[in-house]
Amino acid sequence: MTVAIPAGQVLKARLATQLIFLVCGLGMSSWAPMVPFAKDRLALNDADLGFLLLMLGGGSMLMMPTSGWLVGRFGSRIVMAGSALVMALALPLLLILSSTAAMATTLFIFGASIGTIDVAMNAHGLQVQNLSGRPIMSSLHGLFSVGGLLGSLGLGFLIKLGLNPVYAAISIASLMILITLTQYQSLFPLKVEQQAVAHFSLTDEKPTPGNQRLSWVDSRVIFLGLMCFAIFLAEGAVLDWSAIFLRDHKGIDAEFAGVGYSAFSIAMAAMRLVGDKLVARLKSKMIVVGGCLLGAVGLGMAVLSPWAVGAVVGFVLLGLGAANIVPVFFSQAGKLPGISPTVSLPAITTMGYTGMLAGPALLGFIAQHFSLGIALGCLAGLLVVVALSYSMKRKAA
Repeated sequence: MTVAIPAGQVLKARLATQLIFLVCGLGMSSWAPMVPFAKDRLALNDADLGFLLLMLGGGSMLMMPTSGWLVGRFGSRIVMAGSALVMALALPLLLILSSTAAMATTLFIFGASIGTIDVAMNAHGLQVQNLSGRPIMSSLHGLFSVGGLLGSLGLGFLIKLGLNPVYAAISIASLMILITLTQYQSLFPLKVEQQAVAHFSLTDEKPTPGNQRLSWVDSRVIFLGLMCFAIFLAEGAVLDWSAIFLRDHKGIDAEFAGVGYSAFSIAMAAMRLVGDKLVARLKSKMIVVGGCLLGAVGLGMAVLSPWAVGAVVGFVLLGLGAANIVPVFFSQAGKLPGISPTVSLPAITTMGYTGMLAGPALLGFIAQHFSLGIALGCLAGLLVVVALSYSMKRKAA
């Protein structure tokens, strides 16, 4: 089967996909500077906050296993648009809810929308990459990181200027809705995606419910999923805990406590925007192993530095190191022989986001019984384990 898609349409789809990644990063990262406000408003300790944050990961985990089916049934653009709108509508509520139960429910819905759009936009991005004929996943994730910058820093800046926090959140949510609606038509419809999957599939085996389930226990899928688990845990730690860490341990004002995630996002965005060229020139082993080790050094610096600026620089190093690891894993998942991307991507994304689910609670537990610095130090050790595991796995292959 041939896929006759005009180059102009592919280019428009690539731009639209980048902007959807931007929307996802914008919405997700806007939660980071809200965390201290939520903690104070609901009078939570670190352990209670960690438990509340489980709801965000729980919503993601609930939707990710079924997102592949939704994409296959309705198409990526419908799934992306719907989940983006839900995310935008839920965002302002996170600043006004005064009930822990209501907050937990909204975070669950918010997390579900993040999990859904994450699978859909990566599946769509993989098809755009295939039709483009060159790596683009790093640049797509780069726009996610740009959104992370705009969300975490932009919300705090608007609040510092005197804008009511709720109105600031509504402004960001409105921007998310505007981008989504204006880019919808440029995204590939279901028919084009189906043709691309059939044309670029590395196997002639027809997917069936049976072999799709078996794909989840394939050792290659499990390994990539576990690696994603660790990297997502690190990213989630910066998202959920960096503002608390900088405010309570480094003395940064609450309005600017989101600067840690902002610095992390700037570094990650910059590295990802040039990441496609790096991935094309360097071996995946160098990207993954070197990135994990650099990230471990960054976390160590964030914990051990007596100055706030040193901690922020540490988050920058983590962003530089982790930037292109997940895009490499996703690209590899989309090329596994005998496994459809609509199965492998939701599988490793689900396992990856388990890090988002388990990470905040685990770090909160460690912080409550020891300190948040020790919790982040343990995370640095985990990145070293990932580097060693991936290195040995590639040698065995």
